[in-house]
Amino acid sequence: MDDTPAESLSDNRNAKTRQLLGMKGATTGDTSIWKIRLQLMKPITWIPLIWGVVCGAASSGEYTWTLENFLKSAACMLLSGPLLTGYTQTINEYYDRDIDAINEPYRPIPSGAISLPQVISQAWVLMLSGIGLAYILDVWVGHEFPTITAMTLFGVFIAYIYSAPPIKLKQNGWLGTYALGSSYIALPWCAGHALFGELDWKIVVMTVIYSFAGLGIAIVNDFKSIEGDTKLGLKSLPVMFGVKTAAWICVTMIDVFQIAIAAYLIFIHQQLYAAILLLMVIPQMVFQDMYFLRDPLGNDVKYQASAQPFLVLGMLVVGIAIGHANF
Repeated sequence: MDDTPAESLSDNRNAKTRQLLGMKGATTGDTSIWKIRLQLMKPITWIPLIWGVVCGAASSGEYTWTLENFLKSAACMLLSGPLLTGYTQTINEYYDRDIDAINEPYRPIPSGAISLPQVISQAWVLMLSGIGLAYILDVWVGHEFPTITAMTLFGVFIAYIYSAPPIKLKQNGWLGTYALGSSYIALPWCAGHALFGELDWKIVVMTVIYSFAGLGIAIVNDFKSIEGDTKLGLKSLPVMFGVKTAAWICVTMIDVFQIAIAAYLIFIHQQLYAAILLLMVIPQMVFQDMYFLRDPLGNDVKYQASAQPFLVLGMLVVGIAIGHANF
């Protein structure tokens, strides 16, 4: 039976929303330059980094609900999400335009919706705005050393070498995927922590280790690009090891390193939070078996929607636990 006009209209609206957010299963047709620029920035990818700032603020143990602190955290979320993640996605779209022409031809650059000079100018505006806002935050909180600015410059550098030749970290499955995973967890977490507390080596090491779970998350995103990565010689983990093995690597990284962080919480005498974190891992394992391990290519989006909320809630649990330990 053919779709009714109402169903067709709804499907078209949903597809356009998915494209605007940077999700798989999009459609073409937007002509607004601002919507096209937003598509380049993939807003759906901002969420983990914005959440990372929240976790970092919690782990500082010094966040209080005042208007000034709310504005500081909102500014840091703007920095980590729309500005720096938007910059990262924009330059990735620029350097991956040949791959996207194979995997996602509806994306703004391969579809011809935006010119390359416009893409380059957008990347520059986002990068410089991010660096400027980072410096403002350092001045605002009175840092003697511009910690947030330094992290921003480091993040910009990693984002560039991840996508751009000759280094192009994403050509190396392990290095590229970990660079992406650490950008999702370690950098925004440390920025949020430094905004309200003193950033020490223990927080840096903990978030770097936690980022191996982020490596698993990043692998999920590689499954949709297997065809283009294979044709253009990019060694993503699904290309290197095959779909099934890469799926097992993905779920193992996600589960094992969350369990390792739970062990750390026990070590710092936060047993209750460790137990809560472990309880968060159980439904992830269930959804991994139900969806991802059975069909990584067909169920990647469904898996992320069902399992990842438990992972990000677990991150907040860890942040609160560390903040409680430091209080």
